[in-house]
Amino acid sequence: MGKQRVLSGVQPTGNLHLGNYLGAIRNWVDNQAQYDNFFCVVDLHAITVPHNPATLAVDTYTIAALYLACGINLDDSTIFVQSHISAHSELTWLLNCITPINWLQDMIQFKEKAIKQGENVSAGLLDYPVLMAADILLYDADKVPVGEDQKQHLELTRDLAVRFNHLFGQEKTILKLPEPLIRPEGARVMSLTDGTRKMSKSDPSELSRINLLDDPDTITKKIKRCKTDSVRGLTFDDPERPECHNLLMLYGILSNQTKAEVTAECQDMGWGQFKPLLTETVIESLKPIQEKYKAVMDDQGYLESVLRNGREKAETVANETLNRVKDAMGYSRRL
Repeated sequence: MGKQRVLSGVQPTGNLHLGNYLGAIRNWVDNQAQYDNFFCVVDLHAITVPHNPATLAVDTYTIAALYLACGINLDDSTIFVQSHISAHSELTWLLNCITPINWLQDMIQFKEKAIKQGENVSAGLLDYPVLMAADILLYDADKVPVGEDQKQHLELTRDLAVRFNHLFGQEKTILKLPEPLIRPEGARVMSLTDGTRKMSKSDPSELSRINLLDDPDTITKKIKRCKTDSVRGLTFDDPERPECHNLLMLYGILSNQTKAEVTAECQDMGWGQFKPLLTETVIESLKPIQEKYKAVMDDQGYLESVLRNGREKAETVANETLNRVKDAMGYSRRL
């Protein structure tokens, strides 16, 4: 048997931040040799909320370059752009037609985002989980790296695969059921301005997150101004001190230390001692990523070749699945 297949992706909506890296991409890199990986830039998902057409293409290339800069190895992984493969949109429509609408209305993320958008909420936002299901099912993914906030969407993907196989499989499995691949440590990196909220690209405050491409001065300013408290001594797991827990966790992960080691080092520190230590650790951790990113972006021909080759490989796999689905549903083959 060959390697199990993994599928994941990130939206090209602004720069990647430490939450994206520690919660997802570093995990991809650490585990990539174990799997046959397909990593896409999910630009179709990026337009489920208002977006800037002038920056979408540039942001797409930025995310692809950051995949490479963070350590994605092309011997183990395929990098491609979602919208470059039409099968994603086509399978979404086919799955839409067997998806009960109440399944989508029950999605927690839709409810939360719909409240924020009010009357501007789009059908695309409601349909986001079906597009995500199509992304996963097209590649016969065995595992999908997801955070806690995406588990419900993966459950819907599995439900859709079961429903499709029941309706059209005639005792054959047309669509494979994927399993979640969850790394608990670092899966939820919290905001620098509110330790109870997840670090997010959609947060209007740039001070809430450290972006992978932030320069040392910007990182220093953000950590210096991040929310803390007046308590002397730094401890994990105190529900009254969420920011303290978050910053210690960041330091531990980036310095490759255990919780016990960080506790021993920092328990008697004040913020005046700890913040410069965290700042230096973040800057040094991001330096190799930033250097590799610059090298990739300086060679556009190389980046385009990576995405072209990735599209060709991914498209072959995706079209095989799409044809299998259409055959099961009774469609005629294109002449």
